[in-house]
Amino acid sequence: MSGFSKFAASTILFLAPFALSAAHAQGACEAAAGQTFVCGVTNPEDLVSVPGTNAVIAGGMAAGAGFYLIDAQSGAMSTLDFDARHDASTFPNCATPPAPASFVPHGLNIRKLANGSTRLHVVGHGAREAIEVFELAGGNQPALTWIGCVAMPQGLAANSVAAFADGGFVATVIFLDNTKTLEDVFAGRPTGGVFEWAPGEAGFTLVKGAELAANNGIEVSADDTEIYVASSGSQTIVAFAHSNPTRELRKTRVLPFTPDNVHLGPDGRLYTAGMAVDVPECGGRPDGKTTFEALAACPRGSIAVAIDPATMQDTIVVQTEASPLFSNATMALPVGNEFWLGTFSGTRIARVPAGAE
Repeated sequence: MSGFSKFAASTILFLAPFALSAAHAQGACEAAAGQTFVCGVTNPEDLVSVPGTNAVIAGGMAAGAGFYLIDAQSGAMSTLDFDARHDASTFPNCATPPAPASFVPHGLNIRKLANGSTRLHVVGHGAREAIEVFELAGGNQPALTWIGCVAMPQGLAANSVAAFADGGFVATVIFLDNTKTLEDVFAGRPTGGVFEWAPGEAGFTLVKGAELAANNGIEVSADDTEIYVASSGSQTIVAFAHSNPTRELRKTRVLPFTPDNVHLGPDGRLYTAGMAVDVPECGGRPDGKTTFEALAACPRGSIAVAIDPATMQDTIVVQTEASPLFSNATMALPVGNEFWLGTFSGTRIARVPAGAE
């Protein structure tokens, strides 16, 4: 979800009905402004490609929306249900799957583990605050099986998750405690952090030294030695060593948008996207007094970049004008010769030709 809209789990539940009411005015699903769309989804905040297939999975960030399965070639979309088979040895403290009617999927991450299995990791709200873990099988028509979860520390809601080859994972939290405010975020003061869970541990451990202004998207390097974290407050992506305590290794320039979710692409580059920041028609730069209603209602252009993780140098790969048809971008997924953009508020996924500016 946007760096300005992911600050609390309650915000997610608030935005859902607003997004649906706004989307009714978006009209039909015809192409516009050089973009095509996948329509009929609810708040598709994050998307992932299923390795080796044409399948894309999106999470509907609203209670009961669940998962969507999209064929990247045809654009056909359907809902994706899940079965349950509890892995009691790995997740002994989480024995029941999330209730579909209240489950709010948020950040997504797919990882093929060292043991050969492929898992979908999901930031879950609504039913409970936890990282929900699913096994994935079945190629272009994947089957999703819930196997367990790890609850977030009491009182905290996660935003994004990324997994390691051994099955462990890291998750971000924007506010570590209730003394932090949006004013702190926009001033660039640390408000959030990174938590790590490893197989065999009872729960999460705070990664010391990774506190940023609104820790948002997160990804790990292919060899698991580095962690990449989006700071929505400072508008940067920061590379950290995979250690605890950690240390900052390098970071991007200040990006011209609010970076949100971060994913490692098939070409080894990091991809992140978000809303344009300084939009005069929307009152200029958001600040600590910006309401979520105003943020979601005023269209802002989308910007996406590809980042070389070795240097943290970025290249703009998508830059669109503001449009009432699609706004509130949260991520960019390279799919063939396109980039697919998710949103925290809307009923469509934007498909933008690579290099569109």
